Amino acid sequence: MSLKIKRYFINCFLLLIPVFLWNIIFVDALPKSYTPEIFWKDIPKTLSYSENILRIIVLAMPVIMIFSLKTRVQKIGFVIYLIGIILYFLSWIIMIVYPRSNWSQSMIGFVSPAYTTIVWFVGIGLIGNKAFFRTFYLSVIYISIALIFVVLHSLHTYIVFQRL
Repeated sequence: MSLKIKRYFINCFLLLIPVFLWNIIFVDALPKSYTPEIFWKDIPKTLSYSENILRIIVLAMPVIMIFSLKTRVQKIGFVIYLIGIILYFLSWIIMIVYPRSNWSQSMIGFVSPAYTTIVWFVGIGLIGNKAFFRTFYLSVIYISIALIFVVLHSLHTYIVFQRL
């Protein structure tokens, strides 16, 4: 494979792989209220469609974002990403290991797997501030879309919490 083609494989989508693996491995260990049958039941169509469209965009955009840790902003982004991944994984671990705890039973605890994602999304946005083609404000665009997605996803999770 030529060097020019290889550079396209070094993109920020690599940062999503730990999240995908985590979700695949541990999704069945989450409390029953997170199962698709309960989690997606009676969610307003507008919210459902908006959330899923933004999810696709936020998870697809990193493919065009160059993974680089050369600048100070990118290095800070990587630290933010790592902190975000740790917070996200901890939110799941608490829900799995202590589903009856005050934290897990609270609104803030129950919704935490949704809202903690913004931290690692911001990290990805700062790391991948350049694309494989000319673009302006890529970080701002990505982080803005991610923020809207996280608000909608958190609202969705809050609706599920309210039904419990």
